[in-house]
Amino acid sequence: MKKKLLICLTAAFMAVSFAACGKTAESTDQTKDTETTAEEQEADAEKSENKPVTELPQLEGVQKGDTIATIHTNKGDIKVWFFPEYAPKAVENFVTHAKEGYYDNVIFHRVINDFMIQGGDPDGTGMGGESIWGAEFENEVTYNLRNFRGALCMANAGPDTNGSQFYIVQNKDIGDTFKQQLAELDKSEKIGDGSLTAGDVFTDEVIAEYTNNGGYPSLDMGYTVFGQVYEGMDVVDAIAAVETDDNDKPLEDVVITGIEVGTY
Repeated sequence: MKKKLLICLTAAFMAVSFAACGKTAESTDQTKDTETTAEEQEADAEKSENKPVTELPQLEGVQKGDTIATIHTNKGDIKVWFFPEYAPKAVENFVTHAKEGYYDNVIFHRVINDFMIQGGDPDGTGMGGESIWGAEFENEVTYNLRNFRGALCMANAGPDTNGSQFYIVQNKDIGDTFKQQLAELDKSEKIGDGSLTAGDVFTDEVIAEYTNNGGYPSLDMGYTVFGQVYEGMDVVDAIAAVETDDNDKPLEDVVITGIEVGTY
């Protein structure tokens, strides 16, 4: 069981491939139109290093003064808050697009019940969209932010290919097998390059959240988590439950009618 467990959880410790959740498109110029200082680059690298969990802001809830957004859809409103301290580029990209109306009248083009809902492509095909810089930008990952139920994340076609598409984790239950594996996890076991233990990554709080409230742990560290739903998960569930075609596209359009950005 221990060996099987380690193999099963490996994906949660690595930047796994998830092309189906991201856009498939021809490669574009990777050169950014923005410049960063040496200090900013060092800070970004620090945040992205594989380090033990030190805090879990998603579990603390939205706080007064946080930047928030209300995603208006034809199924209802979804309210999220953001984590600019960990994912500054992803937050800036989403918020700027939202304020400029980039997401207005854009559909959720890929919906899988008990998994996630994905949108943000103005073409509605899953192959379009771009960042506010006109080029793909890098992942901003940390074990402090996870693919818990309600997580708002960047979709991509591989590492560091973020554009405009995003997904919201909807899965309510990780399943009995995964729950048992987490319960039997040997937290002293070394993972990756040996600098971390399983317990550094799967703390009691992380295990409890995944076990009790759902999510998709195998996506951790493969996709940038930059926000969290604090109101409207019933709307996310309603979107996830719509009838879809063989490509997971809703038969009737689920539309983002607009996004309002404000302060909590």
